[in-house]
Amino acid sequence: EGFAHLSAYERKRLKNITENAKFFASLKLHESAARLQQIANKVQPHVTKRPRARKAEEEPVRRRSMRLQRAEPATAPAPGIPAQPGAEEYPRVPPGPLSMLPEDQKENSKVAEEFLAVWTRISEVLLAFILLTPRYMSSLNSMTLSEDSVKKVVKARVCSMAIHPADSTLFVAAGDKLGQIGLWNVDCKTEEGTHVFIPHNYPVSCMHFSPANPAHLVSLSYDSLRCGDVTRAVFDEICRSEEDFSSFDFLEENASSVLVGHWDGRVAVVDVRSPGASSELSADIGFKRTRTVHVHPVQKQYFIAAGSLDVCIYDVRYLRPKGNKPVSTLEGHTKSAASAYFSPATGNRVVTVCADDKLRHNNNTGRWLTRFRAIWDPKQEDCFVVGSMARPRQIEVFQDTGKLLHSFYNVDYLGSVCSINVVHPTKNILVGGNSSGRLHVF
Repeated sequence: EGFAHLSAYERKRLKNITENAKFFASLKLHESAARLQQIANKVQPHVTKRPRARKAEEEPVRRRSMRLQRAEPATAPAPGIPAQPGAEEYPRVPPGPLSMLPEDQKENSKVAEEFLAVWTRISEVLLAFILLTPRYMSSLNSMTLSEDSVKKVVKARVCSMAIHPADSTLFVAAGDKLGQIGLWNVDCKTEEGTHVFIPHNYPVSCMHFSPANPAHLVSLSYDSLRCGDVTRAVFDEICRSEEDFSSFDFLEENASSVLVGHWDGRVAVVDVRSPGASSELSADIGFKRTRTVHVHPVQKQYFIAAGSLDVCIYDVRYLRPKGNKPVSTLEGHTKSAASAYFSPATGNRVVTVCADDKLRHNNNTGRWLTRFRAIWDPKQEDCFVVGSMARPRQIEVFQDTGKLLHSFYNVDYLGSVCSINVVHPTKNILVGGNSSGRLHVF
């Protein structure tokens, strides 16, 4: 009765607590728990366990298939658990290059050498079939020089050449130091087979027949880029400069736009369809001078430029007036690079010419000769042609490995250095031009 001062809710709450306590006391839970603890202590007396000693070779077991274990197939009685392999049986493979030694032969042996020699031999045969067929070597040997295949086409030193892609008639163009362009119909054996034109004032440093229309001959000199249209008998002026052009290449197969290199290091994009004689875009690529530019044969957005110690690949889509960065840089040259060209089919290779003679090839032509330019054979992805300072005078064919494959020479009809060369895209024909304006057709 001492809870009269509490409210009705509090009195009811205390009453519930008292009744719950009496109910749990009637269950005798504490006595039951004590009895169960006594029973458990009698059944499982306390025993102190000794720590188990760890095995020395407690390493992760490397699982191996039945085949690798050389075990019997599943029809045989299941083998017992194999013993764990020791640390020496499966050593970890170290990083870096590894000698090619079979697993069951830890040292060199004649058997292993013979086995690997078979692999090497069949691989060489396969590569020779893909890249350097005997037919190609036979075609090089069949190309010879005769008296009627040598002709003076221009008056001065040959600076550039182009060969018409037709199979029916052999038609060659040569540009010289004076700005003249000589055209030679090699199949015509009379004096009427050659004609000289003067579309430029300065050396014709670069020249190509248009890939879209071989009736167009595009030529470049220091101050102008022109297109000779034989159907209209006119040399159209595409673009003009202040004695600054060095080279060019077509950006598209339809020849609607060209990429032009400048001697001051810039490059320019020119749309031949636009009226006027100016470029659409001029970009500083960071060169002191740009000697050659060449567009990738497959991915036309890329081009390679060669200059003073610089050989770099750029993306023409991202060119801007200044601050251009190359996509890739070809390092290693220690002197001025004369040229750089992608391989004809895939563009996966690049051939460069530099005065450092890294290929053990004498490229020091001196003051009176046009600098060498190594060009790819359009019919062969891995072979290129370059002039030579060797005697007897010759034109050399190299594989991309640096191996000399063939030398074109004739002591009777070739007595000078052919700095500029061009190869027919489909026929086995090579033309070399020298410093006196004379062409040699092999």
